[in-house]
Amino acid sequence: MAWHQAKLALPRRAKGVYIITPDILKALPAIKQLQIGVLHVFCQHTSCGLTINENYDPDSRADLRDAMDRIVPQDTSKSGTELYRHNDEGRDDEPAHIQSSLVGVNLTIPISKGKLQLGTWQDIMLCEFRESPHQRTLILTAQGE
Repeated sequence: MAWHQAKLALPRRAKGVYIITPDILKALPAIKQLQIGVLHVFCQHTSCGLTINENYDPDSRADLRDAMDRIVPQDTSKSGTELYRHNDEGRDDEPAHIQSSLVGVNLTIPISKGKLQLGTWQDIMLCEFRESPHQRTLILTAQGE
């Protein structure tokens, strides 16, 4: 059984949901060599997340972003401490940590015949929960034969 690993530095992006499947495939070309296996994707940050979701309609990504903001709203009080105690990096910091915990920071996707076994309308997505663009790094690990 072979193991392959790569570190992927994603471009800085502002708050939103972004398709990153092509970035992952480019960063870890060994996926194409595996007849059977799994890809594990791990995000090294606490204010963004990873998900697999619909890739066809961009409104679906916008709806996900908006829903997360309704579930975990940003603190708009004058002091910035009405909803959350932690605000060291700004009012969007603690809501981003909570949203990251809800979405999660890792995914596992099966590999068959050199391809990720995503559904027809599925892609791997980065959910950036901070308002300003941040550098994000993923650890990609593929195992298989």
